[in-house]
Amino acid sequence: MGFLSAKSIAWLSVLAACGVANGSNLPRGNSLDAFIAKQRALSLQNVLNNIGPDGSRVPGAGAGVIVASPSTVNPDYFYTWTRDAALTMKTIVDEFILGNKKLQSYIEDFIRSQAIIQTVTNPSGTFLPNGVGIGEPKYKVDLTRYNGAWGRPQRDGPALRAVALITYSNWLISHGQKKKAKTVVWPVISNDLSYVGQYWNSTGFDLWEEVQGSSFFATQSQFRALVEGDALAKRLGVTCTGCDQAAQVACFLNEAYWNGEYFIANINSNDGRTGKDANTVLGSIAAFDVDASCDDASIQPCNSRGLSNFKAWVDAFRNATLYPINKGVPKGKGIAVGRYTEDVYYDGNPWYLITAGAAEYLYDAVAQWKTQGSLTIDKTSLAFFREIYPAAQVKTYTPKGKRSEFPSILKAVTNYADSFVEVVKKYTPKDGSLSEQFNKTSPFNPTSAADLTWSYAAFVSMSERRAGQYPPSWVPAKGLTAPQQCTPGSTRGVYAPATAAGAPDVNVTCTSNVRFEVNATSYYGENILVTGNTTDLGAWDFDNAWPLDASGYTAQRPLWAATIALTAGQTVSYGYIRQEDCGQDPIWESAGANRTLVVPACDPDADPEVVHVVTDDAWQGVTGSTGGC
Repeated sequence: MGFLSAKSIAWLSVLAACGVANGSNLPRGNSLDAFIAKQRALSLQNVLNNIGPDGSRVPGAGAGVIVASPSTVNPDYFYTWTRDAALTMKTIVDEFILGNKKLQSYIEDFIRSQAIIQTVTNPSGTFLPNGVGIGEPKYKVDLTRYNGAWGRPQRDGPALRAVALITYSNWLISHGQKKKAKTVVWPVISNDLSYVGQYWNSTGFDLWEEVQGSSFFATQSQFRALVEGDALAKRLGVTCTGCDQAAQVACFLNEAYWNGEYFIANINSNDGRTGKDANTVLGSIAAFDVDASCDDASIQPCNSRGLSNFKAWVDAFRNATLYPINKGVPKGKGIAVGRYTEDVYYDGNPWYLITAGAAEYLYDAVAQWKTQGSLTIDKTSLAFFREIYPAAQVKTYTPKGKRSEFPSILKAVTNYADSFVEVVKKYTPKDGSLSEQFNKTSPFNPTSAADLTWSYAAFVSMSERRAGQYPPSWVPAKGLTAPQQCTPGSTRGVYAPATAAGAPDVNVTCTSNVRFEVNATSYYGENILVTGNTTDLGAWDFDNAWPLDASGYTAQRPLWAATIALTAGQTVSYGYIRQEDCGQDPIWESAGANRTLVVPACDPDADPEVVHVVTDDAWQGVTGSTGGC
């Protein structure tokens, strides 16, 4: 399906006519159409306002750096997240292909910034030789590492970044710029695909950066990246290292998460939740292909299990005791929805991007049924359809016949989608600004990070789908199937700095993994870091010390730990630091507490995830106390 239909061109004219730089005097439309037209243009501009170097809200951000939010306190989101940036860039690439040519400079800047970021040594690890550092979730806006404690690694960002750049590369090829796609963009993509192929079967932190395990959203994104990456590699005549894992990722996606009613968002974890999570809806939106079949292994929005999952997740938020904002809203009508019902972050409120995402999911499904010319309801999806179209039966509906119910069902689903957008409209401030969340209790005002880039990008992509504008297809014409037998595996990646895109020409260093473990009783809000006499360990600089993870901390063993790749063969001295809360000075261990170890010699054939040395340390010195802030 072509991008620029007559309808698309007409829509772009509307956007051009109503483009504004800010929303301080934005008039509120009397209809949903008017609201969406104005808010779409405003949202795109607000995305650009959050991109360096010229974004009006993000002074100091590097070129091509997509800042999560201008908010620097309560919460501090003035960083760039690999995942959020990739999702936002995918929307920018789609808008560019739709005809907004001024966006190309943002894409080009982004490619360079990501080529650089891939090589930055960070608390997840190094870029060379094994690519582990690519899984780092966030960086400072000047393209340097973020050194604080965080949920790392995160496996979805590299896959999503690859997808965004693959979409742009395909456009370059179709416009006579194959050489640029091959020499400049592909090396960045190749590093990400190598990472996906090597680490897809390793646990990491989920979409919300809270749960360590396997994430539906990450697995679905990884599958798409490997399938699309393989196709692009063939067009360019290059090798895609890691893409051979696509079939097994598909098997894992289709077999591991489904519980008979809905997709469990996170597995191989002990999060104590039901598993009903926006993670599973946003994943299918990111994988959407209007030409894909509903039973495709990529689990498209029109997938029968996906629709059952959608209903289970939305219904969880119809509880007016939990979500007073939804009191009195009947079933079959859109409501304000959040991440998951057990959420306590900022009291667990609804999110703008998720509520808009619910609408987008439904618009996607309708588009797919229209493309296929049929709609099949089975026992799995029946409850979803009966909620909005009570006469629904287990059967296949087509547009044929004078009494065809096909148009009526599509209209019912479309109206259902619109009702979610009405919720967004109702709680969007008059100036059109979109925060991360809005309160679930009266007065239902915006909360958490202001001007969240992802919120704006999500509104733009939802608006595209409602307008009948779809990104290029990525699922092969013959469709995708998952093997009947899952065989977990991994393909060792091949990594090299994307110098043609602007990456520094970093050298290959043979490393050995050392796991630093220290028993250090701490209070909530305090962190433990390790540093040492080598550049690998921060050269005794607190700002470059490595944060340790407390996921294994218990009262019996107050364990802080991190696995760090150190230059093989060297002797290092090291010690620990307490990072205090409330801006208090850090606390170093007692004088004379420094320890030494010898990093094992280089073994280039060793498994890159094998730990060669494990320390067994205990904190030496005074302990900290909270500042009470």
